[in-house]
Amino acid sequence: MWPCFRFTLSLRDVEEMLAKRGIDVTYETVRCWVDKFGPQIAANLRRRKQPPSPRWQLDEMVCEIRGKPMYLWRAVDDAGPAA
Repeated sequence: MWPCFRFTLSLRDVEEMLAKRGIDVTYETVRCWVDKFGPQIAANLRRRKQPPSPRWQLDEMVCEIRGKPMYLWRAVDDAGPAA
C-alpha cells in the first residue's frame, strides 16, 4: 500500500496496478488496507527520508512563453533534483 503514500495514486490506481499483476481486489479492500497499515507505512517512509543537504545551487533556464523569453529558476540541493 506504500504507493498510496509515496506517490499520488488513488485507491483505484492501486487496484489497477494489482490487477495487472494478477491480484484481483476491489478498491474498497485497498481502502481497508490503507486504513489498517497506512500510518505505519507513512511513518517508515518519513523516517527513511534523507534530510536536504545544507549546500544548495540555483539552476537557471530560459524558456519562451507566448513568444517572450522568460527566466525559470529553481533551487536544488547538491545531490541534484529528485528523480
